[in-house]
Amino acid sequence: MTGTGSAPGSPLRVGLIGYGLAGSVFHAPLIAATEGLTLDTIVTSNPERQQQARAELGDGVRFAATPDDLWARADELDLIVIASPNKTHVPLATTALKAGLPVVVDKPIAGTAAEARELAALADERGLLLSVFQNRRWDNDFLTLRKLLAQGELGDVWRFESRFERWRPQPKGGWRESGDPAEIGGLLYDLGSHVVDQALVLFGPATSVYAESDIRRPGARTDDDTFFAITHESGVRSHLYVSATTAQLGPRFRVLGSQAGYVKYGLDPQEADLREGKRPDTEAEWGVEPESLWGRVGSGESPLTGGGRPEPTLPGAYHTYYAAIAAALRDGAPNPVTAHEAAAALDVLEAALRSAREGVVVSL
Repeated sequence: MTGTGSAPGSPLRVGLIGYGLAGSVFHAPLIAATEGLTLDTIVTSNPERQQQARAELGDGVRFAATPDDLWARADELDLIVIASPNKTHVPLATTALKAGLPVVVDKPIAGTAAEARELAALADERGLLLSVFQNRRWDNDFLTLRKLLAQGELGDVWRFESRFERWRPQPKGGWRESGDPAEIGGLLYDLGSHVVDQALVLFGPATSVYAESDIRRPGARTDDDTFFAITHESGVRSHLYVSATTAQLGPRFRVLGSQAGYVKYGLDPQEADLREGKRPDTEAEWGVEPESLWGRVGSGESPLTGGGRPEPTLPGAYHTYYAAIAAALRDGAPNPVTAHEAAAALDVLEAALRSAREGVVVSL
């Protein structure tokens, strides 16, 4: 499952491709904070990003100008992490797997479910780990909701509402907001990858998808306001919202069951903390939020008027993902997020694209 770069008992050496938002804010800090992993090489030709990485990670990290420099010394590495733009995920993951290296790919793993399944088949054929970085399975609110469901606190869940909303009335530009389909940009593939993955983890496979997707902001070139309605095999209906145009933010979760509901406002604090330079291996209370942001569980009254009881939010734990990766490579522990799971989410995203374009409900 590993490369040949590290001796038994020594840390697994990681090559990270990309040091933009994903690489610098999420992957590099979490890799560096994980026992058993060491960040060996970062692929970036940008001198400013190299300087930033040295300042944040120390002088021990090496740099490569192109991914080809990594493949040339594949036997020195144990894991490749792909945090480059979306359109590069499939070709880079394919090359890494063919070089005999396990791979972590930032979401979305690919633009289509078929491509994701082809990568999964290649990894299976080579006997290599292929995992997808779905960090929001370790958001504080998601972990809390999973606990409530496991304990049966809500009864039978009937409806799951999930919102990942922002207020960004001016487009920021860059490939994520490009109108070129080859870039695999837009909120549907960005934030939509998170909310769909969470819904499938919680409530199982989807049987049908309906979506509304709009470009609202002047100058925008790709979707910035999208709604999904998913019907699950379990009978649960998920209503999912991703938006950059929300002037008043709704609850992050509103989960309605036969016995009670759970309503939670506010985003998990881990991304903001990582952006500020905080790290899970140095903070005494990583992922902890104040009581004022706890959700509420109850029935018959709005949580905003005191209905229900406060539900303590479990600490968020993004670092758990890379700890699981290390365990999978060292000990054969389960892959925390498989490419097959990512392909199932891409089935939903592709169905949503068709639904929004044609105005139809798409059966899966």
